[in-house]
Parts: sequence; C-alpha cells; structure tokens
Amino acid sequence: MDLSNAEAIDSFILLSILNEKLRIECDSLEELIQTYEMDVSHVIDKLSVVGYQYDPLTNQFKPK
Repeated sequence: MDLSNAEAIDSFILLSILNEKLRIECDSLEELIQTYEMDVSHVIDKLSVVGYQYDPLTNQFKPK
C-alpha cells in the first residue's frame, strides 16, 4: 500500500495500518516516516483529529 498519500486514507484505517507497521516493521515513528516517505506533520495532525497520538514508549498510536 502506498502510504505516501496518507491524506487519501480514512483516519481509522490509517491508524490500523500504521500501528501494524510499527509493531512488525519499524522501531520508531521516524523510521516509519522515512521508510514510507510520509509527511509526519500531516500524519500526526490527521490522527490527532480522531483522538490518537504517538506513544514512543510503546511505539504505537494510542488514544489521548
């Protein structure tokens, strides 16, 4: 899946995909962003709108 165009993906589907990638493939949000050439501010803003934020301790997006 092309994650570089995150704005075209439903927020909750994006949340699920990103948490799966963080769990299986990437050790940090920075690595995920670089690997999939995503706009970090857009991803954080999009998930923030639906009540989620990145937690570096668990390496996943969690409810605020």
